[in-house]
Amino acid sequence: MTEQQRYDVVRTTPGFEVRRYPAHVVAEIEVEGSFESAGNQAFRPLVSYISGQNDASRGIAMTAPVIQRGQDEIPAPGDVVSTTAEVAPGRYVVSFVMPGDATIEELPTPRDARVALRAVPEQVAAAARFSGRWSSSTYRLQVTRLLRSLEDAGLEVAGSPRFARFDPPWMPWFRRRNEVVVPLRSI
Repeated sequence: MTEQQRYDVVRTTPGFEVRRYPAHVVAEIEVEGSFESAGNQAFRPLVSYISGQNDASRGIAMTAPVIQRGQDEIPAPGDVVSTTAEVAPGRYVVSFVMPGDATIEELPTPRDARVALRAVPEQVAAAARFSGRWSSSTYRLQVTRLLRSLEDAGLEVAGSPRFARFDPPWMPWFRRRNEVVVPLRSI
């Protein structure tokens, strides 16, 4: 079974959970294209990295979810980033979450210079689960719903939303587990 990103549920409310995500590491790549094509473009370089295309020629376990954020969705202050390139308009950052016990110091360096490792500090975020197609319209609808729910609950947003996919592309769209995740200032 594929390891899933760890988190603790702090609070459950109708429509979303407030979660505490521990510090973790992601391998990520910037790609240009549509929201719908970003995941496909990023998949091969990222899967190559975890399949041994790294300086240690070592495989790394696949985890879930695969995370996608757009050009205005930059890392939060305090993130340790191993690349300084900014994401240009029409570009997306797609990330594989590394296994829960992985540290940025212990992970092998990617052979593909487009793949970067990033240490993500602990974060509190709201997450709303949904099923459906991986489309920009579905994502925008879910983000809008979550942001409204957060406002109604009096919770303050601390960063840009991200899209999390838990299932492979061959999973029927109506059975897919997807989430929108929004960082929060305080709970």
